[in-house]
Amino acid sequence: MTADAWADAPVAVVHAPSATLTGDVGTTRALTLGTTGPAEVGLWEIDPGTAHDVEMDEVFLVLSGRATLSVEGWPDVAVGPGDVVRLRAGAQTTWAVGERLRKVYVAWGGTGP
Repeated sequence: MTADAWADAPVAVVHAPSATLTGDVGTTRALTLGTTGPAEVGLWEIDPGTAHDVEMDEVFLVLSGRATLSVEGWPDVAVGPGDVVRLRAGAQTTWAVGERLRKVYVAWGGTGP
């Protein structure tokens, strides 16, 4: 199912583990499933390696893969399948990805890219 079909259908299903993500930007890919008010919902993945980001307000569920998130002044957080994570807008994160990570997210407002 395409993102357009997702947005228009009264009931829609995307098999998240095998959905094709596009918009390759270096080592990340995404599929925006839609918006509701100020929030965006989608799938996102990142390849193994290290990446730096300035986050938006976001809640996500890790579907597969593993990473350690670091924010200066806070303890590192290891995340993996089944973990639900909350990011605050403006947080400067470092992602140390050990295994390609895929997540479903809801993001809103904030100062992200």
